[in-house]
Amino acid sequence: MPASRSMQQPSVHLRTRAISAGNLRAFAAVARHLNFRAAAEELALTQSAVSRQIQALEEEIGVSLFLRHTRAVELTSAGAQMMRAVEPSLERLDSTVRLIRRSSGRKSVAISTWASFASMWLISRLEAFQSEYPDIDLRIDATDNLIDLDTTDVDLAIRYAAPSTVPPGAIRLFGEQLTAVASPWLLKTGRPLRDGADLAHFAVIEAGDAHRTHHLEWLSWRRWCDTHGLEKLEPKRWMYFNYAYQIAQAALTGQGVALARMPLVADSLASGDLIEVLPHMRMESPMAYWLIVGPRSAARPEIKAFCTWLQLQAAGTRKAIGDTPDPDTVDQLD
Repeated sequence: MPASRSMQQPSVHLRTRAISAGNLRAFAAVARHLNFRAAAEELALTQSAVSRQIQALEEEIGVSLFLRHTRAVELTSAGAQMMRAVEPSLERLDSTVRLIRRSSGRKSVAISTWASFASMWLISRLEAFQSEYPDIDLRIDATDNLIDLDTTDVDLAIRYAAPSTVPPGAIRLFGEQLTAVASPWLLKTGRPLRDGADLAHFAVIEAGDAHRTHHLEWLSWRRWCDTHGLEKLEPKRWMYFNYAYQIAQAALTGQGVALARMPLVADSLASGDLIEVLPHMRMESPMAYWLIVGPRSAARPEIKAFCTWLQLQAAGTRKAIGDTPDPDTVDQLD
């Protein structure tokens, strides 16, 4: 029996003209929040204005993009499909506009890295670059998320990764060893610390997520103990922190002995703020620190200048920690 008229799908008139970019921004905001009021606040519009833009977009496309409930909004299958296309397109458009604006004004370099590296290694060195290049502005985006250098307005990234996971053309800045460090104050007031077994009298500090993330397992005291034949060692107590700068800060304030990344604490060791307590028991790490340059940025003179300066700074760190790079992993900018 043919379906009744009320059960049949309504005919849809599909349009072919280009849709409004403003309506797309309203759609993306509502799709992110699944809430018209929150989207209106983000866009600095009234809720009714956003609602009209969504209605106009749906009329332009010819299908519903949202299911509207009494207190909730959800994407239809067409809306979800639309969101997958709209969000990266708007991001690319905004990135291009920022790039055009920036290139027409002052020279600048945007760097993406993670917070611990920025605070423990990079920031203290930036004054030297700015003194040498006072006409180049710097922007540091500190995030644990990997930034797509093809679509964002970030020029280069400094990343912490194993050699097998970095993209072609990545420049190795320096490798890594792990070592036990403590404050001079702790060493003066605590028990003697001459070999690994003496750690039983101390609190030890390590990365809190070392046991939950495969590549961070190298940062754990348990790995260090196993490497040095101390499988049964039990320290006085354990302290865990999520970030390397928190681990270093806890060690600096005498709260325990930290298993630290040599490149990140090299400056503190050089100044005497931290002491490498068991230098003969360093542990090699498979991780390294890499410079990755965005393909759209590599030819700009200010990018070349920053990369050259950064590699000179990295050479100083390699010397300080006794790191010899593998020539097969070192690339050069053209």
